[in-house]
Amino acid sequence: MIRPASAIGLSALILLGACSAEPEKAPEIIRPVLSVVVQPRTSQTLGFAGVVEPEFSASLAFRLLGRVVTRDVDVGDLVTKGTTIATLDPTALELALQAAKAGLSNAQAEFTNAAASEERQRALLADKNTSQATYDAAQQARQAAQANVERAKAALAKSEEQLGYARLFSDFDGIVTAVGAEVGQTVPAGQTVVTVARSDVREAVVDIPDQLTGDLKAGTGFDVILQSLPSIRAEGKLREIAPQADSSTRTRRVRLTLLDAPTAFRLGSTVTATRVTAIDPTIELPLSALLEKDGKQQVWVVDPQSSKVALRDIKVGTKQANSFAVAGGLDAGMRVVTAGVHSLTAGETVKIPEGAAQ
Repeated sequence: MIRPASAIGLSALILLGACSAEPEKAPEIIRPVLSVVVQPRTSQTLGFAGVVEPEFSASLAFRLLGRVVTRDVDVGDLVTKGTTIATLDPTALELALQAAKAGLSNAQAEFTNAAASEERQRALLADKNTSQATYDAAQQARQAAQANVERAKAALAKSEEQLGYARLFSDFDGIVTAVGAEVGQTVPAGQTVVTVARSDVREAVVDIPDQLTGDLKAGTGFDVILQSLPSIRAEGKLREIAPQADSSTRTRRVRLTLLDAPTAFRLGSTVTATRVTAIDPTIELPLSALLEKDGKQQVWVVDPQSSKVALRDIKVGTKQANSFAVAGGLDAGMRVVTAGVHSLTAGETVKIPEGAAQ
């Protein structure tokens, strides 16, 4: 079948027009990027781990050698002032007390007899029926008997005091933090039986690197945070700093008095003591923002009007594990890309996600 010429020409024109049409331009892809607005840092916060310890504690021990027959407390128990904590076997001390009482009775009887003898000799001397020497001897015997009475009283008081040493007690309210002897054990004088700490006055003990202690002095404030419950915190004041750094760790032990600390700051709790110090204005960026290429150190800066990126040469100061300090090349308020710096091209349009730091 032969088509008309006009139809063939029309088809050719349509095909020719289709071939000469330009392809549609692909839409520009706008990449979202992570970024940060440069803000010089004027302070730094340093944190140091430590533990809560009592500011005052006492190692209680018997003053006498003896066998422990009771120990009424254990670690963690609360004790009150004057309450018996432990006792020694009092048998020997009680016998010594009885002997001292008998000795006092004997001395008093001898004094009574000597005093009566002196009185008789005084009367005889007045009647010229005895010699002065005999009376002097009677008087001396009375004085010696009186001295024996005083000696016996002192011995009795000492025996009573020694018997009191068989009882161990605390001079203040506190909590038992350690025990050093068990029932049935014979302990020498001075051996620690129980350690009691005051729970009302607590302190945080931290180790601070020696190079960071130069400006520390008594009364320096710290913010002390309980690691198990970071929302609970207390104020700490520097009370004492070790005069010498530890030879192995090069740290100094610092003791911070806790002011009005909540009860959650129990003895032995782990805490973090933080301190904010002023520093020279410093710009810090994450290490992922740095582009090092061809011997240059650069970052991508986002233009706030066009949202296009451009490389900017900078000077890097110190580097840390995850960040670096900018020594020059950036001004406050610039927005710097912090991730994907190797896949960007100059002039590329980027998108700043909503909610990003302004």
